[in-house]
Amino acid sequence: MSILLLMGIFLVLLALEVPVAFAMIFSALVFIMTGPGLPDTIVIQRMTGGLDSFPLLAIPLFVLAGHLFNRAGISERIFDFASAFAGHMRGGLAQVNIAASIIFAGMSGVAQADAAGLGAVEIRQMRERGYSAGFSAAVTAASSIIGPIIPPSVIMVIYAVTAQVSLTDLFLAGIVPGLLMGLSLMIMVNILVRFGFEQAPRSSRASLSHLTGTFWKALPALIAPVLLVAGMLTGVATPTELGALIVVYAAVLGFVNRELTFRGLLDTLAMSAVTTGVLVFIIAAAFPFGWLISVQNLPGILVTFMRSLTEDPVMLLLILNIALLIAGLFMETTAIILVATPALLPLVLSYGIDPVHFGVVMIINLLIGALTPPFGVILFICKHIAQVSFGQMIRSILPFYIPLLVVLFLLTYCPQLVLWLPGLFR
Repeated sequence: MSILLLMGIFLVLLALEVPVAFAMIFSALVFIMTGPGLPDTIVIQRMTGGLDSFPLLAIPLFVLAGHLFNRAGISERIFDFASAFAGHMRGGLAQVNIAASIIFAGMSGVAQADAAGLGAVEIRQMRERGYSAGFSAAVTAASSIIGPIIPPSVIMVIYAVTAQVSLTDLFLAGIVPGLLMGLSLMIMVNILVRFGFEQAPRSSRASLSHLTGTFWKALPALIAPVLLVAGMLTGVATPTELGALIVVYAAVLGFVNRELTFRGLLDTLAMSAVTTGVLVFIIAAAFPFGWLISVQNLPGILVTFMRSLTEDPVMLLLILNIALLIAGLFMETTAIILVATPALLPLVLSYGIDPVHFGVVMIINLLIGALTPPFGVILFICKHIAQVSFGQMIRSILPFYIPLLVVLFLLTYCPQLVLWLPGLFR
């Protein structure tokens, strides 16, 4: 009954639109003050103690790196190169949009940053070339969720700390799924254009000199994700240390390109501080809440309940996929990771499911939720940039759920697609 009280208070506060961090703190405080005889100071102790984690330093570093790359004019250079490379394909700039998102995914670890930064460039270019506003916004929104799957990824850092798994393994595990998501979206664009559901003017094939020119301009930016992946594969530095190196690299690149000024650097630091502050406060608020979940043995209760329903890991993953997709419709991705991981991880481990595999599947579920009404934040970002109605945005995004769900199904039931790369270099 006590765990029902904790979860009940939390859900009521969410229904009243209390910010999720305050809902977690308040529900933990009320539960402690009315029940188990624990001192209320345990909430502060758990919040401060939980943040004492070296991998968490990667969050402000990756957030800052993403903002610096945006400020340094990297988005335009990447889009120009992707346009020269893929603009002649069926689907034109829609394919370019997805290709650019895959490339930029190696620089920014936050889907919202990809949608608002590179997304603004992509939507503007597509609208200027005659693409419909709804289609432009839908392709941008769907491709932006590739960002947190291909490293670096802020949400992967949060899961790695919460689940106590290797951040390097998690980053490597995201590369193949991210590429599969991009490929599936490109196939869907091809189908929509081939059968006349969308109009997509194609550019003429770029000359070799133009392709080479855009490549050299984009090369300094393209080096950043290569450095990150190479650093992880060789083990020369931790992901956190590599994040610090990429921040320095992005700042130097911005000043060399004369796109970043000292004033711009200060603005970028301030913007990154706000983003990081929000994320870290939510993480801190989740530690006492997650600790109470463990103390009240919710994981054990879930294991017993699920064992009574099924002993089959395949059925368990199907049930968890459905539950996580529904949760993603109503809650912010970071909050779900922080609340669900302490409760679900012992359950999946008891069924012999690898925690890295489960982490990637969980994150993709929640990112699809961020694309889905009623509270899909990425939908609202792209809707605002493209200046389209919410109904038009929903109609345009509907076909793109199909490839994303197909990839989710493949990754869920073919775990080697996720685990092959980290196993190869472990």
